[in-house]
Amino acid sequence: MSTSAILLERMGALIQQSVRNDAARHGLLPIHVQVLHYLAVCNRYSDLPVAIADYFGVTRGTVSQTLAVLERKGLLVKEPDPRHGRRLHLRLTPAGRAAAADSWPERLDAALRRLPGSSASLDESLRALLAALQRLNGQRAFGICRQCAHFHREVAGARCGLTGEPLTEEQTFKLCREWAAPTPASQGETASVD
Repeated sequence: MSTSAILLERMGALIQQSVRNDAARHGLLPIHVQVLHYLAVCNRYSDLPVAIADYFGVTRGTVSQTLAVLERKGLLVKEPDPRHGRRLHLRLTPAGRAAAADSWPERLDAALRRLPGSSASLDESLRALLAALQRLNGQRAFGICRQCAHFHREVAGARCGLTGEPLTEEQTFKLCREWAAPTPASQGETASVD
C-alpha cells in the first residue's frame, strides 16, 4: 500500500471522528450533520431528497427518516417547487445553517488554507482522485457548478447549458448533482471563470 493511500485512509478516519463528535454535540447522528453540510453547499438542482440519496449512497428510506428528524428539530424545511408539481426542495433554517457552519468541513477548510503551496494543484489532484473513485463505485460525479461542462458564462451572468436556466453568481459556487466533467476543448473556458 502506498504512503498516499495510508495518509488518505487516516484522514478519512479523522474526518469520520470529527463528524461523530459534531453529531453528538448537536444531539444528532453523523448522517444528520453530513446532510446539513451538504444542503449548505449544494445548488437548487441538488437540494432534493433524491440527490441526497445519490450523494451519500443511501436508500431513499434512510433519507426520508433523516429529513424527518432534521425537520422535527427545526433545522430544515421542505418547500414545494412551483414549477415541478410534487418536487420538494430542502432549505436550512437559521438553526440548520448555524449547525452546518459549526462543523467539521469548516475546520477542514481552515486546515487546508494553512497548507503551504498552491491550493489549485491540490484541488486538481483531489478532483482527479475523486473522479476515479466515483467511476470505480459507479456513482454520480457531483461537482462545483462553475467547473462543469454545462456552465456557460454570458454577458448578463451565467446559465446552465443543461437546463437553459439562468444561474445566480452564488449558485455557480455550489455543489451540483448534474455536474459533468468539461471536455478538453472547454476546460480552458471553464477554468478561466474560477
